[in-house]
Amino acid sequence: MEPIPETSGLSAYLAADDVIDHHDPVVRETAALLAEGTHTAHDYAEAAFEYVRDAIPHSFDSGDPRVSWRASDVLEQRNGICYSKSHALTALLRSRGIPAGLCYQRLTEDDGSDPALHGLIALLLPGADRWSRLDARGNKPGVDARFSPAEERLAFPVRPELGECDYPLVYAAPLPAVVACLRAAPSSSGIVVPTALPGAS
Repeated sequence: MEPIPETSGLSAYLAADDVIDHHDPVVRETAALLAEGTHTAHDYAEAAFEYVRDAIPHSFDSGDPRVSWRASDVLEQRNGICYSKSHALTALLRSRGIPAGLCYQRLTEDDGSDPALHGLIALLLPGADRWSRLDARGNKPGVDARFSPAEERLAFPVRPELGECDYPLVYAAPLPAVVACLRAAPSSSGIVVPTALPGAS
């Protein structure tokens, strides 16, 4: 699936806000460390992706009860669910001038039950003619996401026969419903994720 930016202006995909807070020292320091030894935007993006994927455990996998939603907190606490990790990766990319935004999928269990909105990101590398989606959720048995801008290697390829779908838009800011569910959760086990993209049919 080819991601579609919700706005044609790239400045929106480089902006900082309360969630994608790449002006925060924690984000800037992490980005600087990841940039060491890299020579191109592609190399840096790969390093940032692998860091968020591998060095920041997914809260559901690790059992970490803390809930993080702001990019700097995700990097500082080294924990987060898919949305949070996407916020962190987006911030790290934007901090080095790489346009990045948020994408979503609707996923279900293997029998089509329990639909849930899943978060990932898209980026536009220098010289690229299209956006590429990446999923830094974190690998585990049965999940093998890779840094592969040319050919998607996501954590969860969708299964349309189960009602799963890819939402094509690349959002410049996290969905308010996503941020709200994180901020309202008493613990990671108490996060009530949206079941679909708000307003989507």
